Amino acid sequence: MGDPEHPITTLADLALAQRLAEATLALVNIPSPSWDEQAALEHCAARFDDAGVPYRWAGGHDALLAGHLAAPGAAGRPLVSLAGHLDTVPEQGNLPGRIGEGRVHGLGATDMKGACAVIVELLCDLWPEESQLACAIGGVLFAREELPFGDSALTPLIAAEAELAPSAPELAGGLRITDTALGVVMEPTAGLVQGGCLGNLNVTLQVHGRSAHSARPWQGDNALDKVGVALTHLAGIEPVHHQFAGLGYAECVTATGVRGGVARNVVPGEAEIDINYRYPPGMSPDRAETTLEHHLHGFGDAMVIGHAPSGAVTLDHPLAQRLIELSGAPAEPKQAWTPVAEFTAAGVDAINFGPGDPPLAHQVHESVGIDALAHAHALLSHLIREGAEG
Repeated sequence: MGDPEHPITTLADLALAQRLAEATLALVNIPSPSWDEQAALEHCAARFDDAGVPYRWAGGHDALLAGHLAAPGAAGRPLVSLAGHLDTVPEQGNLPGRIGEGRVHGLGATDMKGACAVIVELLCDLWPEESQLACAIGGVLFAREELPFGDSALTPLIAAEAELAPSAPELAGGLRITDTALGVVMEPTAGLVQGGCLGNLNVTLQVHGRSAHSARPWQGDNALDKVGVALTHLAGIEPVHHQFAGLGYAECVTATGVRGGVARNVVPGEAEIDINYRYPPGMSPDRAETTLEHHLHGFGDAMVIGHAPSGAVTLDHPLAQRLIELSGAPAEPKQAWTPVAEFTAAGVDAINFGPGDPPLAHQVHESVGIDALAHAHALLSHLIREGAEG
């Protein structure tokens, strides 16, 4: 089970690591593809019930809010909200999971049921000493993040929370998500702090021609020939590198799908190209759409299918700085979209930090290191116990 970067040195460490592994495996073995997360959420609620951690359901049972987000008598300490989604991509023959070779294997282990297990177990572990902690701790477990077109349950949840008055009956004296001082989105980062996130714009380019019989192609205008020209153009768009808050982000345009054709003896008059555009923090959604329209001008009609804006870089928050220090490595950029964008859009500072290894996300052989789970638990425990100055 050893890992030279995150060594386990005591029996207590070993027991914690094993408990985190078993908690991760239990979540992995509850199928929870997007739109079918209720069983996994209820499993977490049962664990909170056993440990006496207060929680409340929110978003029409699309989210479980635990700890100070649900407990009365908030003491004015900064609230650290640990956030994770419980949905996964579709199964690829990687259920049920297993524990072996110092890792938990199975669907969602990296992205991000290992992180969700850390959230649940950390809340359960810290709650008996909650009043002595430097920070208030909250858990935000939610549905529907692994969807391509911005259907996450988190954005409407945060919006609804923002509209709640502090005295609202739903809160029962607890805190709202929008009272968070620092959100820690526990997407895979291999135990490093990553700032911000890319915007994610999905467009379908409709390419127009004129149909004809394939025996007389000169009577038509082959839309697929135009698709070829457009794909060559898209392949020639080089990534643009940006520096933002001292971190480097790559702006990328990628063709991700092509559709066209009627029959083998028909010159197609219509075709479509799916295009994904990733853009850096600091670029507005309107500017992103204008930039992509410029790239596609003259090739057809672009239709926006989904647009999730980029997330702000908020690494200057004292608690974020302390977590960077605890991690023992410089902060990195998040070259992907994450729910950091949803927090920062609501004015809540947020960072990415989680035990999963990004290259393993969505892989058939997805897994998470047991030592990595224990390492994330230890760093967050220290941060919440001691605060920014600890």
